[in-house]
Amino acid sequence: MLNFIWIFFFISAFITALFKLLVLGDQQIFSQIMTAMFSLSKTAFEISLGLTGILSLWLGIMRIGERSGFIQLLTQALTPLFSRLFPEVPKNHPALGAMVMNISANALGLDNAATPLGIKAMKELQTLNVSADTASNAQILFLVINTSAVTLFPITIFTYRAQMGAISPTDVFIPILIATYISTLMGLLAVATVQKINLLDKVIFSYLAGFTAFIVCILYYFVQLSQDAMLAQSALISNIILFSLVITFIVAAIYKQVNAYDAFIEGAKEGFDTAITIIPYLVAMLVAIGVFRVSGALDLITDVIRYCVVSLQWDSRFIEALPTALMKPFSGSGARAMMVDTMQVYGADSFAGRLSSIVQGSTETTFYVLAVYFGAVGIKNIRHAAVCGIIADFFGIIAAIFVAYWFFG
Repeated sequence: MLNFIWIFFFISAFITALFKLLVLGDQQIFSQIMTAMFSLSKTAFEISLGLTGILSLWLGIMRIGERSGFIQLLTQALTPLFSRLFPEVPKNHPALGAMVMNISANALGLDNAATPLGIKAMKELQTLNVSADTASNAQILFLVINTSAVTLFPITIFTYRAQMGAISPTDVFIPILIATYISTLMGLLAVATVQKINLLDKVIFSYLAGFTAFIVCILYYFVQLSQDAMLAQSALISNIILFSLVITFIVAAIYKQVNAYDAFIEGAKEGFDTAITIIPYLVAMLVAIGVFRVSGALDLITDVIRYCVVSLQWDSRFIEALPTALMKPFSGSGARAMMVDTMQVYGADSFAGRLSSIVQGSTETTFYVLAVYFGAVGIKNIRHAAVCGIIADFFGIIAAIFVAYWFFG
């Protein structure tokens, strides 16, 4: 899928540029494209290099959290809920622990840990699957919850915003929390409708009510504030929560007699390796997206949408962030590159820059997760997994747009 998207960008850019040259007489278009290719390859390297320190910091901290047993506590807390959402999975089955660990790792932003745990969970669920090549109800529900991606600590997004010069990189934390919650809730409702899951079960309802009450309290608090106060409070609360998380990890490490310093160094080394690893991927995607944008192909798509929006007399500022939203279901790295490109063009603290960041944190990459998780167990008939995943994506993106206008509009 990523290969198709990457090729699509270049071919579309070439066709559009050729049209501009032959029909519109734009003799500078190919020169502008080549300039963009060289410029963005340099930009991608500089961004990756600048990420090294921040990635090392946060991956080091997250490694302390892993060693201190924080994720295991989350597993114990969520197991009663999962045992009812997945009634066909026996109690104490290894799949439950793997699923909870995967969702917890996603919530904490531990992408490197989340993917192998997700594959392990899918393989454990496959042992209960009566039809080897057809997705079971449990596998579909797990995948949709995974793709809707409840993100409590979107550290990667904060990292990119800091690198791109945001004054307060964490000011999108509360908006992301709201958008990702709505995405997950709608994905769960979609699957529950198809699979006839009783969401009014006492345990399930209690968990959902608790999560909803938490979000409602946040909404109630922020709706009473002016926009300036809302921004200030969002950034303050985000920073307090994040630093409290660091202290919690360290205190838990002390309690567990874990060498926090060694754990941090181990994670920081991984952060350095990660920063180096992403260079070719970021170069590939930023160059392709840059060529697509400079050629005018992206403008053509967004202009059509903008025309429709303006015709309806709606505010059109969200259009600049649509490339991230359109890419998100297909490619995580592509959407990330779109987000970076949007912040680079419009500014990290622009409305478009902030909205693209919220969209990036609102959902996971549906088709990538479908391919990786189902591919790992040989599932060919995915049934309603894709539809329910797209429903979660759609509502997450819509929620991101509304929340961005509320906080930053």
